[in-house]
Amino acid sequence: MLSYGRGDIEAFERLYLKHKGALYRYFVRQMGDKQLAEDLYQETWSRVIKAASTYQHSAKFTTWLYRIAHNLLIDHVRAVKPLSEFTEEQQQDMGQEPQALADSYRPDVELMQAYKASLLKTCIGLLPQVQKEAFLLNMEMGFTAAVISDIAGVTLEATKSRIRYAHRSLKDCVAAKWQGGSHEIQ
Repeated sequence: MLSYGRGDIEAFERLYLKHKGALYRYFVRQMGDKQLAEDLYQETWSRVIKAASTYQHSAKFTTWLYRIAHNLLIDHVRAVKPLSEFTEEQQQDMGQEPQALADSYRPDVELMQAYKASLLKTCIGLLPQVQKEAFLLNMEMGFTAAVISDIAGVTLEATKSRIRYAHRSLKDCVAAKWQGGSHEIQ
C-alpha cells in the first residue's frame, strides 16, 4: 500500500488480486445480497484508492482493509435496520426446514449433509450482526480475535465474547432446528 501511495500502480494490482475474493465473500456472507455485496465491495476499494496518499502503516494492510469494510457494513446496517431486529424473511424462515429436505427426503449422506449445511446457513443468518461478523471473520477468514477486535474497533474481550456467543447460539439453533425438522432422521 505504501508503494501504491507513491504511485506504483502495479502494487495496487497485487493488493487487489490478493484480497479481492476474500473481501467479496466477506460482504456476500454478511449481507446475503450479491448486488449489495458488490456495491459495498466496490466502495471499499474506492476508499482504499482515495486513501492511498495518506495511508500510514499502523497495522497490517489486511486489518486496515477489513476495518474499512466493517465500517461500511455497519453504516449500511444502521441505515437500514436496528442491529437487534431480524428481517421479515428471516423471521419466516425460523420455523421452516429447508425446502430440499421437505420436497425429497431420502436418508442418504449427500442429502443429510445438504440439510445440515442449510441449517447452519439459516442459523448464521439469524445471528446478531456483530456476532455474525466476528464468527465469519474467525471461521471463514481465519482471523484471530485480536485482528477482529482491531477491525471492529472493540476490545479483545468483546470480540472473544462475540465469537463465543455466536458458537453457542449456532449450536442451540442447529440443535433446535434439527430436532424440530428431522424427528425420523435420527
